[in-house]
Amino acid sequence: MRKIISLLLSFSMIFVLTACGQSAISENQEEIQAATQKTEEQSETSQNGAETEKQETEESLNTERETELSESILTEEQEADVNTKILVVYFSCTGTTELVAECITEILGADIYEIVPENPYTEADLAYYTNGRADQEQNDPNVRPAISGGVENMDEYETIILGYPIWHGQAPRIISTFLESYDFSGKTIIPFCTSHSSGVGSSASNLHTLCSESVEWVDGKRIEGGASKESIANWIGEIGID
Repeated sequence: MRKIISLLLSFSMIFVLTACGQSAISENQEEIQAATQKTEEQSETSQNGAETEKQETEESLNTERETELSESILTEEQEADVNTKILVVYFSCTGTTELVAECITEILGADIYEIVPENPYTEADLAYYTNGRADQEQNDPNVRPAISGGVENMDEYETIILGYPIWHGQAPRIISTFLESYDFSGKTIIPFCTSHSSGVGSSASNLHTLCSESVEWVDGKRIEGGASKESIANWIGEIGID
């Protein structure tokens, strides 16, 4: 009987020890799983934080680029606005004055406008001392040849550089038509002429009465046909145009 009781007690102790061991193992497994899950969560959080930081950095760089681009565009617009305050106007039948006007436009980055006669001049019209069209017009100070088209935004310009050939010592009458077609009050007009030999003479000063007294006239200059870009640039520098 005592042996049986001893055996039962032994089995009971073995069962208890086994159960405790399994419980400890189970608890260890749960702790390991919890630690693993926590590590994974921390890793995921770290990755998410890195991705968020990367995204914020990219967004910041994009914003900076957009700001720089906007400032660049604004600067270009401001420079363009400055340049459009100067208008180079010219009348040319043979192309000589046109070449000078285009050179001035290129140097300054200004706008350009060609005075185009409604009734174009022919070679016969331009022949000197034949009593042709040009001769007749220059002999009558009241003649105003019609111009085709016009400058729609003249108010935007502050400085007008006006070029023309010399006809019988004076500016062609179509220049008078142009000056009487707009209000140049408060503007600056800089005349230049092209000719084989004649200087600017009174061709410029005779135009003053065609405009408001508030117009500032800069002394005119004769520029030879085929003048170099350097010489034209020097003239522009002398009169203080940037």
